[in-house]
Amino acid sequence: MITVSGLTKRYGNKVAVNNISFTINQGDIVGLLGPNGAGKSTTMNMLTGYISSHAGKIVINGHDLLEEPSKAKENFGYLPEIPPLYHDMTVREYLNFVYNLKGCGKKENIKKKKEHIAEVCDVVKITGVYNRLIKNLSKGYKQRVGLAQALIGDPPILILDEPTAGLDPKEIVEIRNLIKRLGTRRTIILSSHILSEVQAVCERIIIMNEGFIVMDALADDLTMRMGANSRYGVRLAAPEDADVIGVLGALPGVAKIEYVGSFEKGTIDFIIEAEKNVDIRRLLFDECAKRNWYILMITPLGMSLEDIFLQLVQQNDEQRALAGKKDEKAEEKASENKEENNEDKEDKNDDSDN
Repeated sequence: MITVSGLTKRYGNKVAVNNISFTINQGDIVGLLGPNGAGKSTTMNMLTGYISSHAGKIVINGHDLLEEPSKAKENFGYLPEIPPLYHDMTVREYLNFVYNLKGCGKKENIKKKKEHIAEVCDVVKITGVYNRLIKNLSKGYKQRVGLAQALIGDPPILILDEPTAGLDPKEIVEIRNLIKRLGTRRTIILSSHILSEVQAVCERIIIMNEGFIVMDALADDLTMRMGANSRYGVRLAAPEDADVIGVLGALPGVAKIEYVGSFEKGTIDFIIEAEKNVDIRRLLFDECAKRNWYILMITPLGMSLEDIFLQLVQQNDEQRALAGKKDEKAEEKASENKEENNEDKEDKNDDSDN
């Protein structure tokens, strides 16, 4: 339904989006995740045609956004981070205005227009404020009106940029549930820097950092790909003077061990994390059996989305720093070679003069 190939956007010397490619299929609910400045909003703005790219191609439902902009844009509704509302209009006036602006009135009669707008209002639950001025609505209701304008024309794709920004916790939950309902019959692309929001709503997650895509995977697969079940919560029965943390922390393959507390008499709770591709359980059982310590409980703890996100961003930063150092060394080597060549030429010139 959406194909992005080699998309690049620069602002002066800064590359905001760097040669990214991805495909979004019909019915997908995709989260575009990244820290502020990662390139999310720039990507969304290029997807909607609001800004142009310096390189790359966007095809929406078979229509090239550059070559057939009108046909491509008929396929999506867009809610930018700041909803495009006219605060001195009522909700009714505004949605009628959007309906006409999108050209829907050319195809449908007045009765169908009223029915369509009424249906949209019912979907986003704003029928009760239909005749109120937009400026008098709460932030949550304004966001609902923004979603309503995106739904006018019944587009098969919704593009939502930071849809819960600035909302209170209750409003966030309401908008989140609304997006889930809308996703039952539409393709949705949602950008956010809020990890819990993406985890709660999206089936697939694209993580960006400094203009690059650092991961594109199903939400359920992310923890598996990053080494799920390498962390365990353990409750152990051992003598009070036993150095449990020190002994188990020294086992080969243990990356980290963290004391949690003692919640039963004669026990200790801790979290133990193994190095990548290491199953620590057998070593843990053997060491505890040897010392007559008893494992009362062991629970696998998959990485949270926040852990994965931070790890990916850190890895990306490290890789780019390493690549930068290699480029510097290559430039230094090239400069040295150039100086040596110049010296050789000077020596040859001196010889010829003699």
